[in-house]
Amino acid sequence: MPEYLTPGVYVEETSFRSRSIEGVATSTLGMTGLARYGPVPYFLTPPNWVDPLVMAPPPTLVTSFTEFERAFGGLEPVGEAGLPDRTNYLAYAARAFFANGGRRLYVSRVFAFTQDNGAVALAGNFGQLPVGPNAFFRTRWPGEAGLGFAVKVAFERSKNIVAPGLNGGPPVLRGVLPGAAVETFASEDAIPKGIEPTPPVAANVRIVGKDAQGRLGLIQANGTVTAPAGVITHVTASISVRWGDLRLDTYPGLELGSDHPRSIANVLQPEEPPDEQTLIWFDTGANPPVTPPIAGLVAGLEGLAEWTLLTGSSEGQPVVPADYAGALSDPDDEKKVATGLGALAEQEDIAIVAVPDAVRFPLPQQITITNSLIEHCERPRAYRIGIVDPPKDSSIAGVRGFRSQFDTSRAALYYPWVEIVDPTVRPDPGAPTPLLQLPPSGFAAGIYARSDVARGVHKAPANEVVLGITGFKQNITFDRQSVLNPEGVNALRFFEGRANRVWGARTMSSDPEWKYVNVRRLFLFLEHSIERSTQWAVFEPNNERLWASIRQSIEDFLITVWRTGALLGTKPEEAFFVRCDRTTMTQNDLDNGRMICLIGVAPTYPAEFVIFRIGQWTADSRQA
Repeated sequence: MPEYLTPGVYVEETSFRSRSIEGVATSTLGMTGLARYGPVPYFLTPPNWVDPLVMAPPPTLVTSFTEFERAFGGLEPVGEAGLPDRTNYLAYAARAFFANGGRRLYVSRVFAFTQDNGAVALAGNFGQLPVGPNAFFRTRWPGEAGLGFAVKVAFERSKNIVAPGLNGGPPVLRGVLPGAAVETFASEDAIPKGIEPTPPVAANVRIVGKDAQGRLGLIQANGTVTAPAGVITHVTASISVRWGDLRLDTYPGLELGSDHPRSIANVLQPEEPPDEQTLIWFDTGANPPVTPPIAGLVAGLEGLAEWTLLTGSSEGQPVVPADYAGALSDPDDEKKVATGLGALAEQEDIAIVAVPDAVRFPLPQQITITNSLIEHCERPRAYRIGIVDPPKDSSIAGVRGFRSQFDTSRAALYYPWVEIVDPTVRPDPGAPTPLLQLPPSGFAAGIYARSDVARGVHKAPANEVVLGITGFKQNITFDRQSVLNPEGVNALRFFEGRANRVWGARTMSSDPEWKYVNVRRLFLFLEHSIERSTQWAVFEPNNERLWASIRQSIEDFLITVWRTGALLGTKPEEAFFVRCDRTTMTQNDLDNGRMICLIGVAPTYPAEFVIFRIGQWTADSRQA
């Protein structure tokens, strides 16, 4: 209650509305797997660093395949050389997801690390390029793709920046900040002219600093700051980074001194650079960054006037199924960061999860990874469903055997694999079209998202066209599906005149109550929405006023859901009920701080079997 101690008029705001419940997003996908490049967590202590380099990036959110390519590379092979299957399943699944209607994708890159006293070590996995004494350009993330990174440096020079001092005082520098690099000349005529920029003379380059009186001057080799004299130009570097034909990033106007906010070390830093997807970072050999000897730095940058490749990148150790399961982060130990599926667990808005990389492993290991996916989806407060891929080249009997290994309502299996025209191969005229076989999870996830946006989560993601494919690996007929469907294997089928379609909407559960994908996902949507939007009720007085407010909020939300067609019934009373009163709680519950609300909903089930009964009828059988 407000305090009323001084006589006067008090105006207070209040609310006469019930608190609304907002439905959560249901079409966000999370995937983990091998990628050519991109963010991975690691812990590293470079030489001469005061603080360790702790890279703990969360799963990367991308909203198009173009963004995926920028962050994780293209469709080229992944993994260490010698793997029996180096197909980039993660990239192809991301491409299929967006092509079929997906909009938001979180990616957790899998990488094999060595362990050094509990810390993740990456020695030998980074690419590097020397730039003067104790200075290097390094790949920001590990991976063999770093061998294709090339750097090119160009210099730009301004006009004379020395201005006369006020009232006859010493000359001053204009238009620069401490940390900027300048080049001294004997006269204006000595400044190089021409269209093509001329590199500075390393011996004539100085860094701008402040003297004891706070005036800008030139830092000399002995550390003293002298007043500017003669003709001085401002020198900046433009650094370009190329990754084959996939990316070209240019960072113009970079300063050479580490004290400048736009120095090379600050713009190309490892932890939080302005361009969060930058390919390289600038290591000055110390943390905080220090300006290397300027003459050596300029000479090193001048040596990169042509494209120069980084060296030393590698993939590290082979990945194993445990790398996909990953681990949760430890809030008490910064060295133990979230990886694999464990990293996806920390993103609350993910509603669909897939591990397309599981198919590259032999069957026992694929089963292990699939079990990790199911365990991930069945965690408490994990409102998500997994999409499972069948083993590569599996027959009808093979996929039935694979399906029999699992029993869960939090995952769905799709069969068979799909075929696409290989986008990485340029076909020869007259040669057969190069085809590529891929697992269906990326395509199915895109259809989930497309159906959710167009119709809602209550609509079964089936009888939907699969886009971007040429066909399926096996031809599933009516009779073949009659074997697969009862066992919870969702068929992908071709229909003459109706294209390639998803023709199944069942989970991998033996419980008939959770047989259908849309029913499972509808309840996940309801549970997550109510859980997220009723946090305000925690620690409120547990009395009739709170119970009535909770009932009103949930009823308003469920009426909205019912109006979308997600619930059965011609009126709300037939579609759901909400109880939160003395009938749902005992005195013991109240004494122990428990408020219990009972909610019942009548979901709509898909019309999986549409039956028309037709019989003969004659006019004389009509009753008068």
